[in-house]
Amino acid sequence: MTNDQNIDRESGSRLSPKYDSNGLVSAVVTDDSSGDVLMIAFMDAEALHLTQETGVAHFYSRSRQTLWKKGETSGNILNVVEMRIDCDQDAVWIKAKPAGPTCHTGVPSCFYRILKDGQLEPVE
Repeated sequence: MTNDQNIDRESGSRLSPKYDSNGLVSAVVTDDSSGDVLMIAFMDAEALHLTQETGVAHFYSRSRQTLWKKGETSGNILNVVEMRIDCDQDAVWIKAKPAGPTCHTGVPSCFYRILKDGQLEPVE
């Protein structure tokens, strides 16, 4: 990649995601109201496109190796309020309004435990 392309990616207005060798970018999802981190996942080009097009978060499941619409079976979708991309366009930040618990365990956030003295404790 030329220096001009790097400058455009970092300061230009054109979306040009920098996918990793697996065709993925990291995606961090926060609650639009509280600011809490809800989950971290990965997006491929199709997931990024569908998220922008529908306003509902889509991801790429590395374990199932397929597109995944968050909440498709549970109904706990993530309605996108805003999307941001980092400086070199290899990570996406989604601010969302969750329609229910985000974590598959049934809790609001996938980050429901605190690491303290080498042990995991539930968030109060």
